[in-house]
This record gives sequence, C-alpha cells and structure tokens, in this order.
Amino acid sequence: MSDSDDPMIQIDKMSIDQAAGAFVMIAGAVGSLLLVIWQSKCHCKVNLCYIFTCERRPPNEDEMASLKDQSKKLKDKTNKVLKKEDKILDKEDQILKRTMSPSAPPAEPEPEPEPISSAWRTL
Repeated sequence: MSDSDDPMIQIDKMSIDQAAGAFVMIAGAVGSLLLVIWQSKCHCKVNLCYIFTCERRPPNEDEMASLKDQSKKLKDKTNKVLKKEDKILDKEDQILKRTMSPSAPPAEPEPEPEPISSAWRTL
C-alpha cells in the first residue's frame, strides 16, 4: 500500500447521539461567531444562502441619545435600590447592636461540682 491510499484524517464510527452532539457544537460555534459579528458596532452585511440579507449599521445620533437616557434611568434605579438596601442593613445593624449589648449584668459563673466523698463511692 502506498501512502496516498491512507487518508490524512480518519473518522471512527460514532453513534447517533455523538453525531448530534458534534452537529450542535458546530452549529453553536457558527452561531456564536455570527452573534459577535452582528452585535459589533461596525457596518456588516450577512447573506445567508441567498435567501435573505441582513444589514447592521451603527446607531445614529438619535439612537445614541435615547440609549444614553435609558442607561441613565437604569443607573438611577440601581442607585435607589442600593440606597434602600443600605438603609435596611443599617437598621439590621442597629437591631443587632441592641440585642447584643449587655443591658443586664453578666451572669455569675456556675459553681464547680463538689468532689464525691469516699462514703458514696462504696455504695
């Protein structure tokens, strides 16, 4: 046999679930690549099998202004929530300090047990 008869890549037989897993992994990789390209701010055109063509352009100034407003509103909401959480934590700390503070005098230590006398040992 010559070297030209041996294939460079040899694929073993696989079960249907292994083939399905391989297909899903390949489809996921291609989909992730397309997602990265589509979400980028650059101008891109995607032609899928000449069935449909999608085009992505960067947002214009009006869209950018509305996006800035949306992000500002979101930050304000998160700041309000954080302030409320801080107030709640402060109240909890005050309650814990009140319950942990020694308002009553410390309890006396328990007396040590008396040793058992020898008379009791013989019984």
